[in-house]
Amino acid sequence: MNSLAIKTQKGSRDFVLGVALVLAGVLLAVRTGNTQQLQKGVSVQMPVTSNAALMPEADNNDAWIVAVTPDGGLFFGVDKVTPEGLADKMKSIPRRRDQKLYIKADARTPFADVRRVFTAAHDLAFDAVVLLTSQTESAAPGTAVPPKGLEVQIAPHSNAATIVVQVNAGQPPTFQVNDQKTLEADLPNALTRLLQNRGDTPVLVKTHGPVEFAPVVRAIDACHSVGAKVMLSTPQL
Repeated sequence: MNSLAIKTQKGSRDFVLGVALVLAGVLLAVRTGNTQQLQKGVSVQMPVTSNAALMPEADNNDAWIVAVTPDGGLFFGVDKVTPEGLADKMKSIPRRRDQKLYIKADARTPFADVRRVFTAAHDLAFDAVVLLTSQTESAAPGTAVPPKGLEVQIAPHSNAATIVVQVNAGQPPTFQVNDQKTLEADLPNALTRLLQNRGDTPVLVKTHGPVEFAPVVRAIDACHSVGAKVMLSTPQL
């Protein structure tokens, strides 16, 4: 083979290799760009649930999302706020009549810090909030798992509740249903028995002691697994 043919083949290989590298770079940029677009707001490790409902509107650019970090930090969107200033921040932004308030809290966050968001929600006349959660299923490569969450009612007056799930502080935390100690795995069965012939009765979920957000969400998830409506105790309202 003469030197000209060798140079021509080498040039062709270099050209093909160059094109491949350019395409790989473009593909990586596109994938990176998509990932960044999906990472909206403040990143937290949300608790995992099995019975959350699809909340596609939580991905909208105008979605009202309050993030709570493990150290109790509050963010409305990407703007850091104080607990006292959260309601004022939300009042300064136009709100649709059907606007939902989504809470994206870290699983390790003290529930007392998450509960402070309910006060702001109550000030803005929200009757319910949506607790965003992670899911057990995984997304296909190149796609994202759509947002899901558990809707709960805000209960400023809870003395009349007839079904109460209490989450008690401890390692691990313990659970009670109407003052009866109940294993976490048995919560759905206990609730099913109590909800017979009174399916519209809401279940009040409350805490005792310094409890993290994750076990509270798991108790709410158990309630949703049997179709129960959930109220969250907010004694400070």
